[in-house]
Amino acid sequence: ASAVRARLRSAPSNGHAAYVAPIRKLVFEYCNSWPTSHHTRSFLQNSLQAVARANPHVEVVVRERIHREPIVRGLYVNGRDKVVSLKELEPSGIRQKVQLLLDSSGAKIKPLKSRPLESTTESVRGIWSGLHAPRPTL
Repeated sequence: ASAVRARLRSAPSNGHAAYVAPIRKLVFEYCNSWPTSHHTRSFLQNSLQAVARANPHVEVVVRERIHREPIVRGLYVNGRDKVVSLKELEPSGIRQKVQLLLDSSGAKIKPLKSRPLESTTESVRGIWSGLHAPRPTL
């Protein structure tokens, strides 16, 4: 009976058992001397290892960026990148921004609302206006 059940299961195919995350690399850039990088430095010392261990599929790089504001850059499989400023963010805020980059697909942001439809030609009857219509008679 167990042999029959084994044959009834579907075989994994076409990415059924595999998952490729859209993000491939996180790059943290900070300054050692600027006060706006203080929280970023503490995040890198205290929390970065936990983030790297939780996401083994993501390469994590830390660079010093002299006399510049701290940023984190997400590089994606589709060739795009997203840059988020970490200026004066608390470590919990930095963790949220990093999670935002990890969860993002890297696709370009598209507006949900489309433009209103505009015609290139005028109406056959022209534009109606109440000012140009004859006055109604009773």
